[in-house]
Amino acid sequence: MAEKFFSEKNLKFTLYDVHNVEDLLEHERFSDYNKESFDMVLDTAKNIAVNFMYPLYSEMDKNAPEYTGSTIKVNPAVKEYMLTSGEGGWINATFPPEHGGQQMPLSLFNACMFIFASANYSLSVYPGLTSGAASLIYNYGTEELQKKYAEVMVTGKWQGTMALTEPEAGSSLSDVKTSAAPTDKGYYIINGAKTFISAGDHDNAENIVHLMLARVKGAPAGVKGLSLFVVPKYRLTDSGALEFNDVNCAGCYHKMGYRGAPIAQLSMGESDDCRGYLVGKENMGLTYMFLMMNEARINVGLGAAAIASAAYYSALEYTKERTQGRNSLEKDPAKPQIPIIEHADIRRMLLQQRAIVEGSLSLMVYAGKLVDLSRVSAGEEKERYETLLEILTPIVKTYPSEMGIVSTSLAIQCLGGYGYSSEFPVEQYMRDARIHPIHEGTTGIQGMDLLGRKVTMKKGAAAKIYLEEIQKAVEEASVSEDLKLYASQLDEAVTLWKTVTNGLLGIAAKGEIDLFLADATLYLEFSGIICLAWQWLMQGIAVMKMIQNSPSGNDMNFAEGKMFTMKYFFEYELTKIQGLSARLKNADGLTLKMKPEFFED
Repeated sequence: MAEKFFSEKNLKFTLYDVHNVEDLLEHERFSDYNKESFDMVLDTAKNIAVNFMYPLYSEMDKNAPEYTGSTIKVNPAVKEYMLTSGEGGWINATFPPEHGGQQMPLSLFNACMFIFASANYSLSVYPGLTSGAASLIYNYGTEELQKKYAEVMVTGKWQGTMALTEPEAGSSLSDVKTSAAPTDKGYYIINGAKTFISAGDHDNAENIVHLMLARVKGAPAGVKGLSLFVVPKYRLTDSGALEFNDVNCAGCYHKMGYRGAPIAQLSMGESDDCRGYLVGKENMGLTYMFLMMNEARINVGLGAAAIASAAYYSALEYTKERTQGRNSLEKDPAKPQIPIIEHADIRRMLLQQRAIVEGSLSLMVYAGKLVDLSRVSAGEEKERYETLLEILTPIVKTYPSEMGIVSTSLAIQCLGGYGYSSEFPVEQYMRDARIHPIHEGTTGIQGMDLLGRKVTMKKGAAAKIYLEEIQKAVEEASVSEDLKLYASQLDEAVTLWKTVTNGLLGIAAKGEIDLFLADATLYLEFSGIICLAWQWLMQGIAVMKMIQNSPSGNDMNFAEGKMFTMKYFFEYELTKIQGLSARLKNADGLTLKMKPEFFED
């Protein structure tokens, strides 16, 4: 039997029962779809994942990309997958028809991306990067740029990238130094270097099209002076031919995991002939890029949850088959050993994995639905959905990323020594998972974003909307005998969140910003646990409705398993906020007082 890396049953339960994505069909934008077409899309994604992507998972890790001196050699399957993605409409699936897309709901599309990422995360990113880059061109680029570049990119023949990071700037985009000198010929001359660019160069695409941040001469300092450019490796001549655009691949990083996709180092303008084509207006680059960046952060969380899912199902299958030891009351060594899933600590580890994976997936689908609803709304309603998504994005990115590592580590623990060896896939899952707290904004950056910007944005409107949504779930669950205890616990957690948040905002009001943000990462962890408890309560509500229909057999086992996992989250995970809140209430500034020289021995 093929390796299982996600639960189709849970995915559909999350889509249809928890988040009611069928409601989207009432809107004209999604009127070409129905429940049957949703299921058909999911089935197609499953077939691609099972039959094409997963069989390449180990191979792409063992035969990693190789820098040749001028480009990066990758697995030949990348080309086939990119073309398949283009032909199948996966690259532009969510785009409107005028951009050649299917206008697929993002909640459904994200579910498919979860399937792909759980099968082979490295392979799944190639079309995703292209989609994000093409989306920027379609949203902000000229019609000429759309025809010359985006239309070819969505076929899968050309790779797209997001080229932000520089060797000396890292996450500090205000320090970007790549320059763009205007000419009177409709393009800018680009000079500079970029690093850690995912799929930034490889030999399985006819062209690489970078969406690149650069600074026009005389532009304001900091992020307000960044402009966005289309910078292809090969530019199109007037005759339609491709010619080298002075974008040089200077190297490829060797990574601990996520090896199937190259991370490139780029040098632009070594011969002063790198041409960049302005997207939109000068000095608006970061504003435009955030369209792609916010979606990219959701995708990071989704990828992390998907890898943790694959590790969980690998551990689950192993623990059902592996026999070792006997029941603690059994003293007869002649009696047969039992499957290790019969041991309480194994079940505890499996429960924690399931709680992390399925809670994170629920949050991913919810975030996708918020995007869908914002696209079919207007006025205050649209602003509400967008504002709610803004405050959730740091959690959507970070909770699955950080806790996905914990979950995958538990999968290794379930396998014991076998889990630590490359003969089993969980070792690779662990290495693949580790990138997610880093790329598209580190955990520290997400913490400062949540506490320093999102909680206070629009005079606290984002926080108010978020708490209102949680309260809806609390009120609905409170009328159920089976759920009212957990509704009460979540209500108390929200009260604690308000207390902690108000205390921190009081520090900010005094102008002590360093102290205010010193433990922003802990605040993000604290907030993430409460957010996931909310997602689990919503799943509990859906399960109780399911039970009212008297399910039997596997359906009843699924429902019972869901309820136990929800209870686990509240009794084992939500309780962790007490320790975190105690630390966050203590404004002693311990880490600020620790001077750099004190680290010397």
